[in-house]
Amino acid sequence: MAKDNKIRMPSGQGGLTRYYDEYKSRLEISPMTVVVVCVAIMVIILFLYMFGSAWIG
Repeated sequence: MAKDNKIRMPSGQGGLTRYYDEYKSRLEISPMTVVVVCVAIMVIILFLYMFGSAWIG
């Protein structure tokens, strides 16, 4: 018969870590705010690529 070579994890956590228990930030940003800011930055960059050379020279 083949040997049992399976890796066994401790039954307590199994390698899972909950980071929100360790540090609580003073500044909390919602995921929707991050998405809106990223889209706004992309729009600004596209606008500057299209029309920025006329303003800058």
